[in-house]
Amino acid sequence: MATPTSNMRLIKSGKVKDVYEYGEDKLLFIFSDRVSAFDVVLPTTIPRKGEVLCRFSEFWFQTLPYPNHMLEVIPPNKMVAKKLGMIPLECVVRGYSYGSYYERVRRGVIKVDKALRLAEELPQPIFDPTTKSESKDLPIAKCDAVAQGLLTAEEYNLLEETSIKLYEEMKRQADRAGFIIADVKFEFGRDEEGRIILGDSLGPDEFRLWLKSEYKVGEEQKSYDKQIVRDWLIKVSFRDRLEEARKAGLPPPTPPNLPSDLVEETMRRYITAYELISGRRL
Repeated sequence: MATPTSNMRLIKSGKVKDVYEYGEDKLLFIFSDRVSAFDVVLPTTIPRKGEVLCRFSEFWFQTLPYPNHMLEVIPPNKMVAKKLGMIPLECVVRGYSYGSYYERVRRGVIKVDKALRLAEELPQPIFDPTTKSESKDLPIAKCDAVAQGLLTAEEYNLLEETSIKLYEEMKRQADRAGFIIADVKFEFGRDEEGRIILGDSLGPDEFRLWLKSEYKVGEEQKSYDKQIVRDWLIKVSFRDRLEEARKAGLPPPTPPNLPSDLVEETMRRYITAYELISGRRL
């Protein structure tokens, strides 16, 4: 089924997908092969990444027990969805001490009852939302989200409860396929009737995925998501240079091209994760 975009209005060209108007009450998502890390779009693309993101989103939207915006998937990388009034909050759920959460715990920004090791499972999943920004997403507390008018206290409570339940369901399904979902980011919006439903996408750009067979507490984990790209950027000091520029109020440094072997391995991990968790072939 052809979907030419020349006559459709581009609403947004995001970090990894482009969004077009598709009639009066629909949107067309085109999932690209672009990859972003630390809120910066990299110059190198990952072949078939857009296809995996689209198909993973389709799988989760069909599987999770909560209403969502998906209407139709047009292979290999397009999705038709309902228009929503998106809530400007990224609903992050964390089940393990890793990434920015672990760094904030280590620096004492987040207080915990007992010391947490890297990649240690948390006593229970926690809701750790952030702002939604084109530059850098930042953690936000419930009181601030409500005070800024992003949503009501009741809506915040609903998103917290729903996000944790959805994470737990994803975690169960990943576990059966031999994976651990360490954390995930959901986005929600209001439909034409005012209901809050699940929107955006749900693929390896939205969750951190590890193999159970290789999981070891206290160590960096081998990730089946874009963490492999983040790790390489840290290794070549791009993250350090980026943070220095942000602190100084300077433009971000030009990101490096990814080496070909890293591109191939990232693509392999994306496809492997999708096929094992969904039970479907690309």
